[in-house]
Amino acid sequence: MKSSSEQQQITNWFDQTYRKKGDRYLRDVRAYRFFPSVLRLSETDSLLDVACGLGRLLQAAKETGCSISGVDISSVAVEKTKKLFPNDDIRVANAEALPFETGSFSAVSCLGSLERMIDLSAVLDELHRVGNANARYCFLVRNSETLIWKWFKQRLGMRNHAGHQGAKSFHEWNAIFISHGFKIEKVLHDQYPLQRLRKILSFGLLQVDPCKVLESRIPIQRTGKFIYVLSKVT
Repeated sequence: MKSSSEQQQITNWFDQTYRKKGDRYLRDVRAYRFFPSVLRLSETDSLLDVACGLGRLLQAAKETGCSISGVDISSVAVEKTKKLFPNDDIRVANAEALPFETGSFSAVSCLGSLERMIDLSAVLDELHRVGNANARYCFLVRNSETLIWKWFKQRLGMRNHAGHQGAKSFHEWNAIFISHGFKIEKVLHDQYPLQRLRKILSFGLLQVDPCKVLESRIPIQRTGKFIYVLSKVT
């Protein structure tokens, strides 16, 4: 691990955030139901959610009947999540060294956190390692090629350094995932903003199916965040 002091700073930031904001830091729980759908989870699957936070994705995954495990660097988040899932494997752990045997899971997820990792290469090697030969992966990652990131986060100094906030372009993420042994099955627009927009435009009258893939007129290279669905290169 590159820097224990830097890692501790990030851990402290997340502990404070989860302690002060709690659920208000996260998306609506219904938004997480999309991810078990795109991962095609069923009762025969075992899911590991890395950077599981307060367990929103785990809640949605549990509805499919699959077995769930989660890790997070924040002990505050893990303590809260373990109260929701007292009989499941929820641990404090750094994603650079996951406490699981090779090939343990049929599905692995990491939402909104890869761009915050200090040693992304080590993390991706670990995510690849703990998935079995036929594992499905789902990652939600930030795009660096947006006006919000380039102007507000970078030029105006609004980037969250304490939380190690980062971003990469569409082509950069593609190259990184491929170089770590992943096969890109599909890349989707972040669904949550599209779901919210559809609801707003219908004045709240339209019931949005959280599992349905919504299309956007914005080119995928310009969307705020990408949803990657991947498998292992065979």
